[in-house]
Amino acid sequence: MAAAIKAINAKIRSNKVLDYVCSTHFWGPVSNFGIPVAAVMDTQKDPEIISGTMTGALTIYSATFMRYALAVSPANYLLFGCHLVNFSAQATQGYRYLSYWNWGGREAQLAAKGAQTGKEATEAGA
Repeated sequence: MAAAIKAINAKIRSNKVLDYVCSTHFWGPVSNFGIPVAAVMDTQKDPEIISGTMTGALTIYSATFMRYALAVSPANYLLFGCHLVNFSAQATQGYRYLSYWNWGGREAQLAAKGAQTGKEATEAGA
């Protein structure tokens, strides 16, 4: 049995593509891609639910690991891409958070809802 496993491993390692797909250089970033996918999907949700603390932490995390992905030998461009997507999504979320809570977005949204409610009440009464 051990000889068969060694033969299969030698066959995999002799093929560059299979060798890469069977490595942690591939499966680490692939398993990590859930974070940026979730972050991109969250950009469509209401900005009121964004956690500024978590967004900041994830932005720093992604920036750090983008650097790490290029510092290892050989450089892991798939991991770099994963963290680049996450960094971009977190930066977008950070902008949305600041826009909503610090730059008047919340007040504008509440005013728009109030105007819409007033318009509906006026139309219903007419």
